[in-house]
Amino acid sequence: MRIILIIARLAVGLLFIFSGFIKANDTIGFSYKLDEYFEVFGMEWMKSLSLFISISMCALEMLLGLMLLIGARIKLTLWLLLLMILFFAFLNFYSGYYDKVRECGCFGDAIKMTPWQEFGNNMVMFVLTIIMIIKKEDILPLFGTKVENGVVIIGLLASLGFPLYTYNYLPVIDFRPYAIGKNIPEQTKGVPDEVKFFYLLKDKKTGETKEVEQWPENWDQIYDYVSSRTEVTKKGVEPKIKDFSISSLDGSDYTQDIIENPNYNFLLICYDLGKTAKGAFGKVNDFAALCKQDSVTFIVLTASTKETIEKFKQEVNTTVDFYNCDGTVLKTMIRSNPGLMSLKGGTVIDMWHYHSFPSYNDVKEKYFRK
Repeated sequence: MRIILIIARLAVGLLFIFSGFIKANDTIGFSYKLDEYFEVFGMEWMKSLSLFISISMCALEMLLGLMLLIGARIKLTLWLLLLMILFFAFLNFYSGYYDKVRECGCFGDAIKMTPWQEFGNNMVMFVLTIIMIIKKEDILPLFGTKVENGVVIIGLLASLGFPLYTYNYLPVIDFRPYAIGKNIPEQTKGVPDEVKFFYLLKDKKTGETKEVEQWPENWDQIYDYVSSRTEVTKKGVEPKIKDFSISSLDGSDYTQDIIENPNYNFLLICYDLGKTAKGAFGKVNDFAALCKQDSVTFIVLTASTKETIEKFKQEVNTTVDFYNCDGTVLKTMIRSNPGLMSLKGGTVIDMWHYHSFPSYNDVKEKYFRK
């Protein structure tokens, strides 16, 4: 039983730390997933709290995982872990059974899992946690009270500090298809399924039917065609980037002009101008002016309407060209509103949160003169 307890303690503790860390690495992305769940349950009013819940949940997962590993407040820790596991299990069961959410989001973009896959994982964690609750007296703390308190406080600060950092800047580890170094045109390509075709034929004389993969010679003289079917022999790979397109405000396609541009060009992502940090446009306008001076393409991508764009341009006093792109695509491209992305030949060269907006001269020195 001692070995089982050690395994259970390590498995549950490390999994919670890993799960919390992955989601905290992309705090805003996890808040988008929470918004999806709120829509499923008809709780749109909760969307205003999604970011707070995202940060709190990530921090709690990591902290509880740490507390389990060191054996701190073991009774409280185990019961809180059990409640979280049951909560996640309910969400995943509901999502899977009613086919509401296709990806659970438990491990962000790092590991894609269906609700049923994660529900199975929840059940394993549930059994292990029940075992630990039954034998909680045998789970001893690793440290004395003073050291334990110190470790818990440090763990709490780190668990809160990390998601706050990624929220105010960008994910430390980027698992998205628009990560630095990724080529957008390549990410839009998938691999089709490999299939076999089968044909059901009926003998004209005997009335017997048979299924064949290839048409027999002079088949129409012997058989009548009944039906056909296909069978997937090897599952293909879906493209990692879908629905990526850029259009001017009059509807003209501008996608290839950007992703096939062999020179450096810059995209300022403002998925929703109503939520865009307007204070960042002082630096944006300076950056864009210097780009224009050097004949470097600089455009803004947004999902907002033409009327909203015109009003926004007046408010921030900008003359930069605005183009339209799907809002979900823009939110995936960069976790910042606004956020700056540099491309060359369709490859993502670099990206910046508006809190760390670069100077044009620094970017020019780093990239253009290589």
